[in-house]
Amino acid sequence: MPTFTTCDGTELAYRVQGEGAPLVCLAGGPMRDAGYLGDLGGLTAHRALVLLDARGTGASAAPADPGTYRCDRQVGDVEALRAHLGLERIDLLGHSAGGNLAVLYAAAHPERVRSLVLVTSLARALGIGTTDEEWDEAAEVFADRPWYPEARAALDATGPDTPLRRVHEITAPFAYGRWDAAAQEHAAGSGRETNWEAAPAYHGAGAYDPEATRRALGALTAPVLVLAGEYDAGPTPAKAAEAAALFPHAELVVQPGAGHYPWIDDADAFVRPLAAFLDPAVRTVTVDGVRIAHRVTGPEDARPVVLVHGRGENSTTWTEIAADLAADHRVYALDLPGHGLSDRTGRYGFEDFRDELGGFLKALGLTGATVVAHSMGAGAAYLLARREPGLIGRLVLEEPPAFAPLDPPRPVAERPEGPLAFDWAIVPTTDAQLNAPDPAWRADLPAITVPTLVLAGGETSHIPQEQLALLADRIPDARLVTIETGHLIHNARPAEFLAAIREFGI
Repeated sequence: MPTFTTCDGTELAYRVQGEGAPLVCLAGGPMRDAGYLGDLGGLTAHRALVLLDARGTGASAAPADPGTYRCDRQVGDVEALRAHLGLERIDLLGHSAGGNLAVLYAAAHPERVRSLVLVTSLARALGIGTTDEEWDEAAEVFADRPWYPEARAALDATGPDTPLRRVHEITAPFAYGRWDAAAQEHAAGSGRETNWEAAPAYHGAGAYDPEATRRALGALTAPVLVLAGEYDAGPTPAKAAEAAALFPHAELVVQPGAGHYPWIDDADAFVRPLAAFLDPAVRTVTVDGVRIAHRVTGPEDARPVVLVHGRGENSTTWTEIAADLAADHRVYALDLPGHGLSDRTGRYGFEDFRDELGGFLKALGLTGATVVAHSMGAGAAYLLARREPGLIGRLVLEEPPAFAPLDPPRPVAERPEGPLAFDWAIVPTTDAQLNAPDPAWRADLPAITVPTLVLAGGETSHIPQEQLALLADRIPDARLVTIETGHLIHNARPAEFLAAIREFGI
């Protein structure tokens, strides 16, 4: 493991996992070996995690002065790591107790923080705590679990003389969204990974000055993401919201069904908001409680174009098209819910995608924008144009579904092996609608009054081309252009695709 020497001469160790821009990660515990963070649910696919073993933990040396285990006295260790890595500014993540160290570092060195992520961190550094009564009330969410009576009895039997290690063992089941084998294995590591002698000093007297820290954070211009677990008792979502409100530029994400270790409870649900937040090319907007990730390029004052992908794809499918359009447009390429870095909602009908696309346009003030949509996304787009005629200015439908009943119908699809970049639940839901679509979806095509371009892929497409011709014929102000290449025109023939939409007036 690589090492560096910090301000008081203590040699500290860290490990690097993954590829990409570095994300400095501070472990909790307090005083637990950073190894328990693992790859943070697969966040290593997006960033290189720099996992610091705090002094006296993991492979780091113990300091000569045990008083330096106190949280505020470890701020210099983070700054020494930044300098050692040769980074002008750092993206910084703190979990649990490590979030307090991250906050103190941001307060002391606001100009050195590019972004800050606080994961299930009770913000003692900001003066936010949880009483025993609040903790007990929050833990009642587990009252119907089979392990609860025994764990509750053990918890009630603890007192001020109960060793900290034993307290952690007793409270472990309450720290996970589900107390399954994976959670139990993860929790078991705490005993051997924590410096139990040093842990009490971390939050020791004098570690925090909340008022001074709050004032100092006024100079923090970096964006902040506060992530809470729905079932976590410390912090509860309400306490996390209280902490988020103290930063100049913060957003709160509450992970459904998660506890204090959300990457163990649901790795995908944990990684998506973090990856979106940490990627400077990605933004998010919340529509009816659903976080929709999107990429924005082009001049701010240029005409807006919204790009909508097909089933199983995401905003990156438009990379080449977006780069060209960004020369004279403000381009918004979104990840539909269930895809890419957007939330998984479990609601995936064409009407749901229609409503979420409409909410996206309204939330960003894009009424009258041109919408360019492919396949499933095109189906949602023309249902939206039919329902809300004034919301879309011009419409490009690349290989859209015609919503004619499929004959023969699609058979039930089997989920492929391995991880997917989208929620598989989308497939059976939309297949069922394609097999037996709502008749009104075709009957009301004349209600689409915006200028519309239908792009067909020709004979190698799986979409019956005669149906696309009929669809274009029934939309009053529509034209049909065929580019003989199959279903993925914008990928297979980007130059011809761009020529067609440019000639259409985009």
